Amino acid sequence: MSHNLTYEENELCCQGFEIKEIADIVGTPFFLYDHQKLIGNYQEFYRAFDELDPLICYAYKANSNLAVCRALTQAGGGADVVSYGELYKALLVGTPPNKIVFNGNGKTDEELSAGVEADILMFNIDSGEEAIRLNRIAEGLGKKVRIAFRVNPNIDARTHPYISTALKKSKFGIDISRAVEEYKKVQQLDNLEITGVHCHIGSQIMELSPFADTIDKMSNLVKDLRAEGMDIQYINLGGGLGIQYKGEKIADPSKLADIMLPILRELGCRPIFEPGRYIVGEMGILVAEVLYVKRTEVKTFVVLNVGMNALIRPALYQAYHKILPVTKREDSKVEKVEIVGPICESGDFLAQDRELPLPRPNDYLAILNAGAYGFSMASNYNAHPRPAEVMIIDGDIDIVRARETMTDLIAGEEIPPSLFEER
Repeated sequence: MSHNLTYEENELCCQGFEIKEIADIVGTPFFLYDHQKLIGNYQEFYRAFDELDPLICYAYKANSNLAVCRALTQAGGGADVVSYGELYKALLVGTPPNKIVFNGNGKTDEELSAGVEADILMFNIDSGEEAIRLNRIAEGLGKKVRIAFRVNPNIDARTHPYISTALKKSKFGIDISRAVEEYKKVQQLDNLEITGVHCHIGSQIMELSPFADTIDKMSNLVKDLRAEGMDIQYINLGGGLGIQYKGEKIADPSKLADIMLPILRELGCRPIFEPGRYIVGEMGILVAEVLYVKRTEVKTFVVLNVGMNALIRPALYQAYHKILPVTKREDSKVEKVEIVGPICESGDFLAQDRELPLPRPNDYLAILNAGAYGFSMASNYNAHPRPAEVMIIDGDIDIVRARETMTDLIAGEEIPPSLFEER
């Protein structure tokens, strides 16, 4: 079982702590993060490529809780950021600027300026137009900045269409057939320094063959660019390695290294990777309370105190998350149920047609593999406060984000005085 989760005398535990006791103390819903699992995942990825001193730039979009990001910085990791907010967080937790890469297809002038002033390692440029804009901003600030183009190698990652990002129809990057031409244009821009190539083919990829195709195409691009006199020092191969949600056979970093290392050695480039889900997905669970068990003529609904407002992946991608009772009951009968939340949408579900031991009101359930794209995609829809976040670190239970309050819900809102006047 992942997350260092075990049952001890019918109570689900993480690192020896009963999750029921944590829930009784902090209330529900809450995300529970396992620091030991977090760092173990990071170290596993690094060790697979350690002979080449890889730069592992954790993808903040997966989970940008400050404690999570600080733990990875402390372990030696870098940051893959896609907004000013993520850059702000990366610098706040002490990430060295020379370990930060800035991605995204819609960077604003403010975001570009912030990255230039911070002297980050490089921008992954999404278009020729962005290169021109960045050059203008860098010139105005009297700086020269390092760049790579995000290249679209037109590879089918064989994953969900919403998280497959390297096909010709994708909004991201430039087509690999135009890459040399676009790089040559940048050679004419005085304030940009070409230093690498970048791609990211998708997320939750379970097979190795798309990565094998990617490294072949990208290594050929590096050789073509060097033939044009460009000093390519970094090859950034993005992230995308999948995790096990439903017993799938997964490809771990060591198998990825078996494919990539021979080519990377030949190139002599320093590799950069941008894993997100692989680092944080399995370290987190979402703990919720059962409010009602509702039977209709055709279904049995288990209604929780949280739903798509905290974990939208099932509704958005029809994603599967394993669900466990926090307390096992020997007399519970296994039934096929719908696990749903309190949100006023028919699509608000966490599991459909799932066979589970039937819980009772006030029982707790644990939704597994919720460390990635859980809280980071959470919302206040229906004016629900977002959950607390808790981390187990070295035998201590730390609240790393307080549960939002009603006051938090209205922070920044104002009612104009005129709306209190009679009309």
